[in-house]
Amino acid sequence: MWPESACSRSARGEESARHGSSHAPCSDCQLTYIQLKCDSLWRNKGRSTRSSPSKEVTRISLELEAEVKVEEATSSCSLTCLRQRLERKIKSILKSLRKSINQERFVIRLASVEYEVAQKGGTATERGENCTPGHQRMWGKCASCPPGTYYNGQLDQCQACPHGTFQEKEGQLLCDLCPGAEASGPPGAINITACTGQCLSGHFSTDGYRPCQLCPRGMYQPEAGRTQCLFCGGGLSTRHEGAISFQDCETKVQCSPGHYYNTTLHRCIRCTIGFYQPEFRQNFCIACPGNSSTDFDGSTSAAQCKNRHCGGELGDYTGFLESPNYPGNYPSSVECTWNINPPPKRKILLVVPEIFLPSEDECGDVLVMRKNASPSSITTYETCQTYERPIAFTARSRKLWVHFKSNEVNSARGFQVPYVTYMMDYEQLVEDIVRDGRLYSSENHQEILKDKKLIKAFFEVLAHPQNYFKYTEKHKEMLPRSFIKLLRSKVSAFLRPYK
Repeated sequence: MWPESACSRSARGEESARHGSSHAPCSDCQLTYIQLKCDSLWRNKGRSTRSSPSKEVTRISLELEAEVKVEEATSSCSLTCLRQRLERKIKSILKSLRKSINQERFVIRLASVEYEVAQKGGTATERGENCTPGHQRMWGKCASCPPGTYYNGQLDQCQACPHGTFQEKEGQLLCDLCPGAEASGPPGAINITACTGQCLSGHFSTDGYRPCQLCPRGMYQPEAGRTQCLFCGGGLSTRHEGAISFQDCETKVQCSPGHYYNTTLHRCIRCTIGFYQPEFRQNFCIACPGNSSTDFDGSTSAAQCKNRHCGGELGDYTGFLESPNYPGNYPSSVECTWNINPPPKRKILLVVPEIFLPSEDECGDVLVMRKNASPSSITTYETCQTYERPIAFTARSRKLWVHFKSNEVNSARGFQVPYVTYMMDYEQLVEDIVRDGRLYSSENHQEILKDKKLIKAFFEVLAHPQNYFKYTEKHKEMLPRSFIKLLRSKVSAFLRPYK
């Protein structure tokens, strides 16, 4: 369809239809009324039946009125002659008009604005047509991307040139790079003169780009490309202009790491718990990331930030129990509780590859596993010391309550304890394996129980003994022969009655 202003409006003596010529349709007549309409019809192809496919047809109608002046009549051409001449001119105009429409050269002018007439019904947007690269649709028309922008094909729209680039022309697919290693113009730059580079630290400007000014005394700026400088605060000054850090501010005392300078009190304050500061003479502390925190105030390093998350409900076939912040040192004054509730008809096997707890008489840090939270319930495992020799054991109850507690003073690496659940039918086999001293006798066997990948294969054998041969074949080059021999004798003896 044509634009509404071109297709649906009528006017008297204000509109003209052009078909390659700007002259009036006739010189000896006057057009007093023109009305141009367009609409769509659906017609069946071939025979008129419901099953016949329909075709959309655009219909254009032109209605006009013309007047012939009586005084133009002469003896050689009477009024009838003038009327016939006018009819011939109008037919000629309509013929040319039809030809122009078919060639898509027909233009409607309304209020000094020209509108192109589409050959087919529907606007370009309704027909799903896209603008050519370098253009985007605006108000129903395709417009070139202006200078300072480029055409983003993925978003199908124009975007401002990013930092360090410029574009002087319209309708471009890329922006040009600013010359020089340090040149970095503002976004949307339209010429190379904008490639002046960012202001360096200790400097500022109205837009963060050159030309720049030095930060005045009493102010500093540690970052590049800034529009203002930061005050030292507290009436403090700097030794010189262009200061780049609070360290350049002339404080009354020099704060050490783990502290910050309070510009109101003019003294050093220790960083609170959950914050740290690794540098001298700073006026702030840095917050620990995520769920981590520090054990004490006055921390000096991000390494002192420890994740305190631990505990939870576990019910999968296999998993791990980890002390908080593992493999880093666990926090002080932390308590963790896990509840392992395996699927029906399954029991629990655990392996403690190694555990690191501070050695002391009072057992301030302790790991305990038992049937439930009651101190009188069945205990499966308990320790408050470091053991680097691995051990495997089965839970004495079908469910397991695991509790870890650290005191407010000590800290250590802690533990990572893998577990697996197995069918009760395999209880005799599992007990036979984990109680055999040969499983822990050599350093090679101990390393297997400390390797996450190999212990996973070991667990698969215990959980599914019938798959023993597949797993030992898969890992035979990594597992020592003595370990495979130990498992083979146990599994074969267990599976023999089922053959």
